[in-house]
Amino acid sequence: MKKSTFNTLLVGGGFLLGTAGIKLLTSAPVKNACVQGIACGMRIKNGYQDMVEQAKANVDDMVAEAAYITQSEADAASNAVE
Repeated sequence: MKKSTFNTLLVGGGFLLGTAGIKLLTSAPVKNACVQGIACGMRIKNGYQDMVEQAKANVDDMVAEAAYITQSEADAASNAVE
């Protein structure tokens, strides 16, 4: 088979495959499956965001408590020196 004929067949095959792919992607079942997949991903993302927010709140509480303890110790040391 000549190289030009082979290349022409490849281009034609690619065109047909692309046309079939577009038809497939615009079909209702495939569109519904994509929507369900995206919805599942969004639910997972929201779950992880909630966990991250809880972890941030816990860290903020620990930092505030540590700052309070440090300030209390500094005040006690200041009063002991006087």
